[in-house]
Order: sequence, then structure tokens, then C-alpha cells
Amino acid sequence: MAERPKIAFLFPGQGSQYVGMGKEFLESDPEARELLEQAESLSGYPLQRLCLEGPMEELTRTAHLQPAVTVLNLMTLQALQRAGVEADLVAGHSLGEYSALCAAGVVSFADGLRLTAERGRLMEREAEAHPGVMAAILGLDIARVSAIVANVRDRGIITVANHNSAQQIVVSGEPVPLAAAAELAAAQGGKAITLKVSGAWHSELVAGAVPDFSAFMAKVDFKAPVRPLLFNVTAAEEHDPAAIRAIMSRQIASSVRWFEIINDCLARGIETFVEVGPKTVLSGLLKKIVPAGRDYRAFQVDTPTAVAKLAGEL
Repeated sequence: MAERPKIAFLFPGQGSQYVGMGKEFLESDPEARELLEQAESLSGYPLQRLCLEGPMEELTRTAHLQPAVTVLNLMTLQALQRAGVEADLVAGHSLGEYSALCAAGVVSFADGLRLTAERGRLMEREAEAHPGVMAAILGLDIARVSAIVANVRDRGIITVANHNSAQQIVVSGEPVPLAAAAELAAAQGGKAITLKVSGAWHSELVAGAVPDFSAFMAKVDFKAPVRPLLFNVTAAEEHDPAAIRAIMSRQIASSVRWFEIINDCLARGIETFVEVGPKTVLSGLLKKIVPAGRDYRAFQVDTPTAVAKLAGEL
């Protein structure tokens, strides 16, 4: 019998939402409905209405979005587990890392929902108090973008927020230094695209959320992971629950090292990547990261139909 390919579950975050997400699960899966009811009562938001009917503007509000995307990720994870599809390794992009914590057994589904509802509330609070912007810089590598960021730091707060692929790097901060960075990037043959976000995530502008979130997190039970989990902040594994809690409290204002995480997955022999949650943002990044000629398979699942199809293929 052929050996099963090594599987990584990748969980998406903000930017993957769409109106109508979760509809198939809610129509056909009683456990998914239970999970959504739990998410509504823990967050205090009408998540079913927001997911199924929108409007997009309300769904995209950070406080709503974080528990909404997380609950769909977890509905999908729950269905995969029932279908017997297990991961050898897990990771999540920014907000998605909380779903990965659940998949690795570090926190319960209920605590994952609790944490993302609080994280969303605090990040929205900080973004309102300290408005900022984000831009994706395309066509330049991390060394050149880091040099550009260092060059314009005297004009205000700016940082590298996401190292998404070799030549897709997101910067975050105040409008003046970001505009200067965009000009320098263009002069070097790169291109800056302003992102439609409501705050300067993963920058000092939202760091005010960290102490309050750390205090909230201190009341949540963290366990050692039952499978490898690669963290955004360190691009490495961690096994000690106290260290994981500290890493996760820093994550709000730290850079997301996604490019390194995926390269580590490849170095560990991962052949099959499953994007567990809405849209195909992470599958798109895989195409940019995986070297030409390297065999791999990528799937995206966020409906019962897609879960059943995946289970059949694996």
C-alpha cells in the first residue's frame, strides 16, 4: 500500500471573507450550526446573518470578521476530522493562526472563538484610535523592502507586516511613510498596491491591544500541540504552552513570516496543502512560493461538498 502523502492544513485570515460563506454547512450539518450558535453567544454578534446576508461592509468590520472567519475555518476543520482527514502539520495566516491552534489541540474550539472575538474587538479599538494603512509591495525581495522601510522610518511609523512570498511583502503603518516607501519601491522597479483594510495590522499602531489581549489570554487554558504548528512570529515550532501564549500575545503587532513557514513545510516533505476556510488566498501564495518543478497538491475546502471530495481523493 502506498504511503499517505504528508499533509499540511493552512488556515486563512482577514481578507478571505465573502457574503454567503458557511451556507452549505449551516443547511446540512447540525454540528456546524451548534458551532455557529456557540460563536454567536461567545462574541455577542449576529454572525449567521453577517455571514449569510452581509452586508459586506458589516461582515468586514474587524470585530465581526475575526470570529466569523474563524467559525467557518472551524466548521470545515470539524468536518475534515469527521471524514478522517488529519494533518501532519498546521499553520495559519495571521488571524488564521487561531484556527491552527485549535487544529493542533493547543486551545479548544470554544476558546479559539473567544480569543478571536476579543482580538477583533481590541484590534478594532486600536485602529480607531491610531488609524493607519497597509500596502503590498510586489517585485522586490525582503532585503530591499526592509531597506526601504528603514530609509523612511524618520517620517513616521512603518514596518514589514507580512512576508507573504519572495516578492510579495506587505508594509503597514502611517500614511506619510507608506507613501514614501511606495515611491522608493517604484523607483527600484517594484509596485505598491494599497490594501483595503481598516487598520495598520501587525504594526506598532495596534500594539496597544497587546497588554489587554495578554491579560485576556492568561485566563485561557493552553496545552502542548499534538502536531507540529509553525508560528507566524517565529516561523518555528514551539511546544511549551507558556511560550506559545507569549508568542500569540506578540502576534498582533509582529510580522507574519509566511514565506519562511511554507519553505519549512516543503523542507519537511509536505506534499499536500489543504487551505481550510474561505477563498484561495493561501493557495495563490503557494503558487508563488513553491519552486518550479517541485510536485505538490493544493486543495481549498470550505463546504461539505469540498470536504467529501477531498476525503475521496486522499
